[in-house]
Formats: sequence, C-alpha cells, structure tokens
Amino acid sequence: MSTSNGQRSTLVLGTRGSKLALCQSEWFQSQVHEIAPEVRVTLKKIQTSGDKIIDVPLAKIGGKGLFVKEIEDALLSGDIDFAVHSMKDVPAQLPAGLDILCVPAREDARDALISRTGCSFQELPLGATIGTASLRRQAQLLQARPDLTITMLRGNLDTRLRKLKDGQFDAIVLAAAGLHRLAWAETITEYLPPVLSLPAIGQGALGIEGRADDGFVRAILLRLNHQETQTTVTAERAFLQRLEGGCQVPIAAHATLSGERLVLEGLVASIDGKTIIRDQIAGTGQQAHALGVQLAERLLTRGGDKILREIYGSA
Repeated sequence: MSTSNGQRSTLVLGTRGSKLALCQSEWFQSQVHEIAPEVRVTLKKIQTSGDKIIDVPLAKIGGKGLFVKEIEDALLSGDIDFAVHSMKDVPAQLPAGLDILCVPAREDARDALISRTGCSFQELPLGATIGTASLRRQAQLLQARPDLTITMLRGNLDTRLRKLKDGQFDAIVLAAAGLHRLAWAETITEYLPPVLSLPAIGQGALGIEGRADDGFVRAILLRLNHQETQTTVTAERAFLQRLEGGCQVPIAAHATLSGERLVLEGLVASIDGKTIIRDQIAGTGQQAHALGVQLAERLLTRGGDKILREIYGSA
C-alpha cells in the first residue's frame, strides 16, 4: 500500500465513470496540477454498485454508500491515491484508515426543478408527475403539493433529462450543482428555495477522500481545502451521523456561515410528507460538529425517533 510521506511523482485519482463524476474529477485534477505541477495525476475509472443497479430505488438496495464502496476498496488496497466524491454520496461513517482530506469550495446547494413546459413548481398542473430518486425531495414536495405524483427516477443526469424530454415526467428535480458543473444551467426552470426543499447533507460540495496516513497527499490537498465549506459540511454530516440516517429516510440539513455565525437547519420527515419535523440551531463555526449533534437530538425528541423507528421497522 502506498502510504509513504515521501514525495511521489505520480498520483492516481479514482472516479466513477459518469459524465458528472468525470467532469468533477477532471476539474480537481487541474486544481492539483496548478498547485503541484511536479506531480502527475492520472484518472482511473471505477464502476460502483450504484452505477450498475439503475432500475431500483437506492433506499431498497443499501443507500448512497453504493456509490463509494468500490472506490474506497481501491483506496485501501493502494490501487488509487485519492478520490473525488459528491459529498452527498458519502456515508457519515468512513471505513477505518480513510479520511476526507479536502473539501473544495461549495457549488449551489439548492435543488432545481426542470419542467417540460416551463411551468414553475406551483404552476404545475394538478396531479403532475415529478421524477426524483430522493425520498427527501419526495417528502418535502408532497407536503407542499399532496396532489403530485412522485415517480422513481434514477440514472445519470443526461439520462434523467432525456426521460423528461421523452415525456415520461412533467418535471424532474435535480441538484443544481451538477447542472452547473456540466454547464447545463440553462435547462433549469426554477431553483427551489430551502424553505420548500431543504437540500441533502453535503449537497453542492465535493469530498476528496484518501488514506488517513498518507501525509504526502494530505499536504497537497490541504492547500485546496475551503474552510467555510468544510465547516458547514461538518455540521451537516454530524447531524446525519447522529441520526444514523441514509437513503431510506427523508433527512435534510443545510448550514450557512456568515462571519463566525453558523446556522444549521435540519429536518426528518415521513416518506409521505405528512409529518415533517424541522428546526434550526445557531452558534459559532468552531461548534460545527456539536451543533449538528444537538440539532439531531432536538429533532429526535420532537418525534424524529418515532419516524425513524417506523421507517426502519418496515424496511
């Protein structure tokens, strides 16, 4: 296993093979080249279980960890030196020996609605069909519009957009960040405000994962870390970890940092959207992890524990 603190001339970056994953990895590869031109970074595509199984909801096959497991195995075996993930795909608990070495500056964290006819969310016709693979989005959209029909939509971004164009849905909801990174922002009909659709934990942020004891890679990547994004994502992921949540449960959280003031908003919802327990907490950036835990415990005592027991009990 390559865990030396000594200098290496070549590093291998592991990535999923989707258009978005490659776009993100190539962007980060260029960032590393700028700060460490003496180190050559090559890309290695790795197919994950989440990429292979595209016709089943993530909640039924083990959640978002399916998009990182094979990549983490490659890190632990030394086949790759670091990996670029969409942070919302990274489980709260990392395997022993691995760490998030860098969190670059966050893109837009909001959800985006793309409708076939250009209608906004509130203008969609009664009973309109919306495509999404996310229980988090499903619960919040149904709370706002119980008349809607939410239909499972999986696949890469281009696949999802094609299904919308083909008329399978009246609208679809995607993360704005991915559309921005692929320069497809012009397809967005409306950005959904967090009051309507609170984002997923880590949405819009990238997480660069590597071996915890690889001092050489850590030292390079630390120079690309964005402290504000790291702080807000730390709060969100502490919230997720305390709830022991995954794709099977509608959980959302989003943190903002203004000066030293950190505000974290989070929710736990029933799948049908009829019950949503939502609250926020504020403190300093240095309290990020503790605030995430405190907000999670607050929601648990207000009935979140009952929602989690019911969902996990029926899973």
